[in-house]
Amino acid sequence: MHDPTHILVVDDHADIRDPLAAYLRRYGMQVSTAANGEEMRTQLAARRADLIILDVMMPGEDGLTLCRHVYEHLGIPVILLTAVADSADRIVGLEMGADDYIVKPFEPRELLARIRVILRRVQEPRSRRGREQAYTFEQWCLNASRHELQAQDGDRVELSPVEFRLLLAFVEHPNRVLSRDQLLALIDRDNDQVFDRSVDSHISRLRKKLGDDSRQLLRTAWGNGYLFTAAVEQRYL
Repeated sequence: MHDPTHILVVDDHADIRDPLAAYLRRYGMQVSTAANGEEMRTQLAARRADLIILDVMMPGEDGLTLCRHVYEHLGIPVILLTAVADSADRIVGLEMGADDYIVKPFEPRELLARIRVILRRVQEPRSRRGREQAYTFEQWCLNASRHELQAQDGDRVELSPVEFRLLLAFVEHPNRVLSRDQLLALIDRDNDQVFDRSVDSHISRLRKKLGDDSRQLLRTAWGNGYLFTAAVEQRYL
C-alpha cells in the first residue's frame, strides 16, 4: 500500500491553517502545519512533504523567499496562498518556483482540485511507467519530469520556472501558432491580458538560451503570437 499523501500547510493565521488542515484530512491526506518559516523547516527536516501550501505574507521569512528555497533545494511542489489578486504577483510567484497560486478567500474544493492536479502531474509518469517523460527536438532534450533542458553535448541549460513552462507549452504544441493569451493560460491558469507582454520578455530570454538558431526554431507570428517550428519526439527515458 502507498503511504497517504503528506501535505504541509504553512500559514501564520490559525483560523486559515487549522480548518484547511482538517478539511484535507477528511479526504484521506496526512497534514502537518507550520505558522512560519522556522516551523516549516523543522517539519520538513522531520518528514518530507509531497506538497506544500504556503502563505505569501508572513512575519519573518515571507512565502516567496521560502518558495525559492523549496524550489532550489527540495524540489517539492508549492501552491502559494495570497490575499493579493494582482497578476504581476502571480508571475513573481511562478518565477520563484511555485507550481500554482490561489487567492484568498478561496473555495477549499478548488484548492483540493488543484492539489490533485499537481500531484497527478508529479507522480503519474513514474508510478505508471517508471520512466521520465522527455521531448527531443533539434539538438535538445527537455526532460519534463526533471524540469531540465540538456544539449546534445550533455551541457545543461538552467531555465526559470516560467521559461520551462513556456518551452513545455511549445514542445507539446509544435507547428501551431500560440497567442500570448494561450501561452499565459498554459503557464498561469489565472490569465490576465494586462500582463501579456511579459510573455515577450520570457521568450526573449528563452531564445538566448536556445542559441543562435532560436529565431528560426521559435518564430514570431506577427500580430498572432509565436510558432515553434521543430519536429518534436516525445519519449520516456
